[in-house]
Amino acid sequence: MDFTEGLVDAAYKAYEKKLLKIVKEGKVPRHVGIIMDGNRRYAKELEMRPSEGHLEGKNKVEEVIDWCREIGIKILTVYAFSTENFHRSRDEVIALMNLFIDNLRKAADDERVHKNKIRIRVIGQRDVLPKELREAIEYAEEKTKDYDNFFFNIAIAYGGREEIIKAIKEIAQEVKDGKLDVEDITEETVRKHLYTGDLPDPDLILRTSGEERISNFLLWQSAYSEFYFADIYWPTFRKIDFLRAIRSYQMRQRRFGR
Repeated sequence: MDFTEGLVDAAYKAYEKKLLKIVKEGKVPRHVGIIMDGNRRYAKELEMRPSEGHLEGKNKVEEVIDWCREIGIKILTVYAFSTENFHRSRDEVIALMNLFIDNLRKAADDERVHKNKIRIRVIGQRDVLPKELREAIEYAEEKTKDYDNFFFNIAIAYGGREEIIKAIKEIAQEVKDGKLDVEDITEETVRKHLYTGDLPDPDLILRTSGEERISNFLLWQSAYSEFYFADIYWPTFRKIDFLRAIRSYQMRQRRFGR
């Protein structure tokens, strides 16, 4: 590292430290949702295989969990694999499924997860996932089910519309069985039938890669969420980018439709 690079690095670290202090003094969101976009484009630009980009993206998730815990965020929900992603190449889908299997089992046995009492949960259509992945999900959830210091939700084979349809069907069945009157159906009724029914809605939803859409992610839950779009690929997402997103959230006045 030459003298100029050293100055830039020192300035960056000083700014990051200052921003961290400001963020920790402000109102921190309870629940943050992240659409982790850009793994494949990152890999393509570096002439890597898509699977290598996804691996870099997985490593970034671990960093972000640490950042969340450092500033006091209690819930993180990441969009890892949508129902539409099954249309990708067979090799890429298989590589992703194997990555999920490996890392769910590693996380369940990671002493840091147990030391920090992190609860792991997967949301989405489990019945369309490979048997080995379903077993890895059950393993991770069972080993962390009693923790409540931090909630880490991974959306796999997830689609917001599908989630709402699932809720409608379950409510309709309750009406059909005489357990619920149509007149008694409320927003709370629907919420209880969502994958995240026992958690507060996300305060902030962040998307990387420069795309400005929500891609079928937490459609019901995001009705009054704040949004932040970062023009940077997910594997290159820095702590300072994360802090800027939180600071942007803190500077907004949430009205909830009022």
